[in-house]
Amino acid sequence: MNDFEVPDGIDVLRVFCGPDGRHGNALGVVRDGRRYPGNESRQVLARKLGFSETVFVDDPERGTVDIRTPGLRLPFAGHPLVGAAWLLDLEVLELPVGDVTARQDGEFTWITARPEWVPARTLERYASVAEVEALTGPPPGEGWLYVWAWEDEAAGRVRARAFPRRDDGIEEDEATGAAAMLLSAELGRALNIRQGRGSQILTAPAPDGTMEVGGRVLLVVAS
Repeated sequence: MNDFEVPDGIDVLRVFCGPDGRHGNALGVVRDGRRYPGNESRQVLARKLGFSETVFVDDPERGTVDIRTPGLRLPFAGHPLVGAAWLLDLEVLELPVGDVTARQDGEFTWITARPEWVPARTLERYASVAEVEALTGPPPGEGWLYVWAWEDEAAGRVRARAFPRRDDGIEEDEATGAAAMLLSAELGRALNIRQGRGSQILTAPAPDGTMEVGGRVLLVVAS
């Protein structure tokens, strides 16, 4: 986040925190989206907040939400939906691509969605965890990149890092639920992913082609 005071009416969360409660991906949640009624006003706020995503709640009862990065609107994203479901205690979130269901399971919040709703990303397997951790910034190239390596293949444990490479001020994404869903779908198995500095993302594919993604959520700033 850049040097900008969070306005009233916005909660700040950390989503996909590690087992020790640290890390997680910062998220802004605008509880009353009517305060920012137009596309331009929402993008201005998202840029000023500087989070990888900000959620605008347009109907808290129906769970209608609008997801923004600092540069564009997203049809679907993982950590904003996990965070919003936890904060608003919702069982359904309405998106243009379809309805996302949510549930609480102890310290974890889960959402169920379809991997085909996720915008295109490149998933690149590295030979070792050390290679993933040795990266000092985004690898050369264009387009959204998710690099990963097996930490323990038998146990489904993965080490990953994410690089949006879209020139919007977000050099590395700390925890990316949507990319985790794509990787889980590609591998056809449940995963326990350690991403970024130490965030944790869990995935679980279902027989009907949907995917669950879950993690811990902590409130940092209350509106």
